[in-house]
Amino acid sequence: MAYDVLRAVQRDDAYANLLLPTRLRDAGMHGPDAALATELTYGTLRMLGYYDAVIEVAAGRSTDDIDAPVLDVLRLGAHQLLDMRLATHAAVHETVELTREIGARGASGFVNAVLRTMTRTDADAWPDVASKGMTGEDRLSVRTSHPAWIVRAIRESLEAEGRGDELEAALEADNASPTVSLAVLPGFADRDDVVAGADGTLHEGELSPVALKLERGNPAMIPGVDRGHVRVQDEGSQLVALALAAAAPISAGERWLDLCAGPGGKTALLAAAAAPDATVEANEPVPARARLVRRSVEPLGLGVDVSELDGREIGRERPARYDRVLVDAPCTGLGALRRRPEARWRKTPADVAELTALQEDLLDAAVAALVPGGVVAYVTCSPHLAETTSIVRRAVRRRGLEVLDAARVVADVCSTPGVDLPERSLEGGSTVQLWPHRYGTDAMFLALLRRPARS
Repeated sequence: MAYDVLRAVQRDDAYANLLLPTRLRDAGMHGPDAALATELTYGTLRMLGYYDAVIEVAAGRSTDDIDAPVLDVLRLGAHQLLDMRLATHAAVHETVELTREIGARGASGFVNAVLRTMTRTDADAWPDVASKGMTGEDRLSVRTSHPAWIVRAIRESLEAEGRGDELEAALEADNASPTVSLAVLPGFADRDDVVAGADGTLHEGELSPVALKLERGNPAMIPGVDRGHVRVQDEGSQLVALALAAAAPISAGERWLDLCAGPGGKTALLAAAAAPDATVEANEPVPARARLVRRSVEPLGLGVDVSELDGREIGRERPARYDRVLVDAPCTGLGALRRRPEARWRKTPADVAELTALQEDLLDAAVAALVPGGVVAYVTCSPHLAETTSIVRRAVRRRGLEVLDAARVVADVCSTPGVDLPERSLEGGSTVQLWPHRYGTDAMFLALLRRPARS
């Protein structure tokens, strides 16, 4: 199963986080077998760049010269030997057998030889062997299995807050399986009651006041999940939504908008946080994702209207209508590489330029849709400076926006007193960049911006 998903990702641009759960469910696979298939798939995809470097050394040839199906078999074998540390004879035998099963019987001797060569070097020594002669970002790129341009982007973002020495820790965090986080929607479920009914599998989150961490088991079995009152949602996503809700006191009759709402997790949390004083609307231009938003908010019964407009047109379609707008802008997704392991190998620097143009247009449209004095939360799941502070800085200067103290707002929202939020000053206010290695969240960025009272 792991091999089939890996091939679909490489050959058909499939998404492992969507395809693998479906395959597991269709096969009726659960428990240890499902866990093994998941680790084989996600672990191999995360470390693919590193494993390719190892394979080139062990095979004595470029991976470009190895047939794609055989290369994927070798990658799975490398993960078993170098990361999972399975027994050598078992890992080699099963991988060679897989080579035969996929119809590449003639390559089985080659696969056996390459894997045997890998075993002759201690697994802990392979990072040095694979990156021999490299320095700086190139060396880190191989050792942590990130394209060099992503290494550079993360380094520059950390240096912007004086934490450049955390680069390796940040990269390594991308290669760790994330803990499952849940959001308990305020007003719909009580966090203490959910914990009490979960048989010791849950504990409170470290940052979000509505977060729970699942220690083990299936989140679908947690009380309240079946009713939609408890949701699987990263703590970083929870925090940015709650920060918009806490950016100013809520006045009766306010209107809020989640501009790029799909798949609807933040919309549901915003709607719960806003009730009963404010109403929330959502917009998602992709019909399939708009259906997910409707499905997400339906259990709340709060009458959330979901439209399917091009978000760039919202300012012209609905000028000066909303008191608060959330712009969770489409981005490179570099902040969620733990969850989407193949994304690092698909994105390129060219994608950044295309996305930043869209991000600027969406933020401009959101500001135009705000009432004077209204607040917009600009959010991306990326630490790339071109997608974060650069976008905000240009919007502030172009539209005369006030940058609020997002760091203070987030600190006030956080359930942990004195949370370490490095200073990210910007145009008289502050922004927030979350990190997996520091907070256990996705690398979410947040800026809170107020439209001038007269504009």
